[in-house]
Amino acid sequence: MGGGTYHVAAGRRPGPQSPLAAAREAGLVRHDGPMRGFLQVEVTTARQARRATAEDVDRLVVVKEHDFGLGSPAPDDVAEIRAATTVDLRVLLRLRAGFGTDGGEITRLRGLIWSYLEAGADGFQFGFLNDLGQLDVPVLTALGAEGDWPWTCDRVIDSAFDPAAAWAAVVGLPRLDGVLTAGSARDLAHGLDHLLDLVADPVARSLVIAAGPTADQLPWLTRAGVRRFDLGLMGPALDTDRIASWRRLVPA
Repeated sequence: MGGGTYHVAAGRRPGPQSPLAAAREAGLVRHDGPMRGFLQVEVTTARQARRATAEDVDRLVVVKEHDFGLGSPAPDDVAEIRAATTVDLRVLLRLRAGFGTDGGEITRLRGLIWSYLEAGADGFQFGFLNDLGQLDVPVLTALGAEGDWPWTCDRVIDSAFDPAAAWAAVVGLPRLDGVLTAGSARDLAHGLDHLLDLVADPVARSLVIAAGPTADQLPWLTRAGVRRFDLGLMGPALDTDRIASWRRLVPA
């Protein structure tokens, strides 16, 4: 994560209302020093990647528009985008609608992970729920065992049956460095209050990447300590004016 130093402070116990109480039994992630502003956008082409890079984004997430929505791209697309930028490059791992999965899809994703790494990916973005609406920790662990790369939890916690339990489960997973969330399965307008409550906990605050923010929500988020934002997929030509505006609002 950009800026500051993260470490574990042993022995700290959360208050009874903390949504991450279970995860914090073993220690508390603490952030020393100010967090720098961080922007990520989703791209589908090398042209978009070049335009986003010119606006000083911190990370690109490579996706493909499928019939079911945003999903995994072709490895060749990742290689082309990698050749167009030196920015941190992550790839979305998703082959179907929703956040469920099965053994066949996981086998395919494992193969794709290696293809994406060979194409120049720096890490990945993914997240899955089981049939009970719980975070599918065995699947996340299995995918994470395919290498030593960093990863972002996709916007899956917002759709979990018990988001607090999902947060408690995700924070202990190896090499996780961010959680994409809007505080609601709908959007940040509906989840803002919940997200502000969530980031009162320093564990959550150190991981949150706010999904789809608007300029009028920014003061509330930054005042609460949120410094990382996902601007989403911004049209075929990429809305560079909007990225530039956000870069001024969230300086690096």
